[in-house]
Amino acid sequence: MEMASQRSLPSAPGGAGTRYRDLLLRGGPFIALVILCVFLSMATPHFATLDNMFNITRQSAFTAILAIGQTFVILTGGIDLSVAAVAALSACVTTVLLTTPITLFGYDFGILPAPLAIAIGLGVGCACGALNGWIIARFKIPDFIATLGTMTVLRGVALIVTDGLPVPSFQSMSSGAALPSALIQAGSGSMLGIPISAIIALIVALVGFYILRYRALGRAIFAVGGNREAARVAGIDIGRTKIMAYMISGLTAAIAGLIMVGRLNSANALMADGEELRAIAAVVIGGTNLFGGEGGVIGSLVGAVIIGVLNNGLNLLNVSPFWQRIVQGLVIVLVVIFDQWRRRKTSGGN
Repeated sequence: MEMASQRSLPSAPGGAGTRYRDLLLRGGPFIALVILCVFLSMATPHFATLDNMFNITRQSAFTAILAIGQTFVILTGGIDLSVAAVAALSACVTTVLLTTPITLFGYDFGILPAPLAIAIGLGVGCACGALNGWIIARFKIPDFIATLGTMTVLRGVALIVTDGLPVPSFQSMSSGAALPSALIQAGSGSMLGIPISAIIALIVALVGFYILRYRALGRAIFAVGGNREAARVAGIDIGRTKIMAYMISGLTAAIAGLIMVGRLNSANALMADGEELRAIAAVVIGGTNLFGGEGGVIGSLVGAVIIGVLNNGLNLLNVSPFWQRIVQGLVIVLVVIFDQWRRRKTSGGN
């Protein structure tokens, strides 16, 4: 079956000009990133410095990882509003296990080893994603409504897990219960001068690219988002595909949550509030079709960097935070307008 993201454009006379036009249209996010960087480099001398570039990548890593998982969901024609809540819950569970002695069924397990606690945190993210996918597939609830509900539920569970307090608390840190250095390094450390969080984001993007490009699950995701009825006739299990897409989204959200813990050296139930909207914006800016079937994680990675560059540039230019919100909103609207125009052009529509 021909995937929506792999459809070739109809040939036309003067093919070279058409190819250049198509390259310009499809490379829109990257071109926009280059133009934005050139403008900010001229507007402020502090932008085009190596330290600032590394700072941007570190700040963009969290949004990028969330956006990569969100891409899988949006490619199926869905949307996941719970990713930030999943990140917070996974982070809270992990930090509680790393700093608080665990007693279960009368047995005292003490403070769990870091690898086990992190694995449980990642498992929580997968479980939350699977729950989202199962609810949507089993009860035929719109993705928007289902994940809006689970977003609120998961925030509440995170509040219960942490008792509404940051973890580790001041008291636990005073008693010697601190987060492992490896986790702190993942969020705030560097390797050869490159932020480790950015390296993790790149690895997640490459794995996502491989799944979408070369695995059967990736082809099924494109098929479900491109034409659900055709996918069903072709024998693709739509419910299973949706569940797998949401599980990937939950896993990447958990990874992002652990990176944020490393940056903050703590976790709380309300962390990453509003980041789900930034992740969706990064996916849209990166060129993924909100109706599914077309796009990819590389574009979402570029979209996350665009958001990071824009925020960083506005801060360097001393733009008021109030105006920053207006500018960010306008950029998203303009990108969507351009994206819709691009799709009409490439599809031959008016």
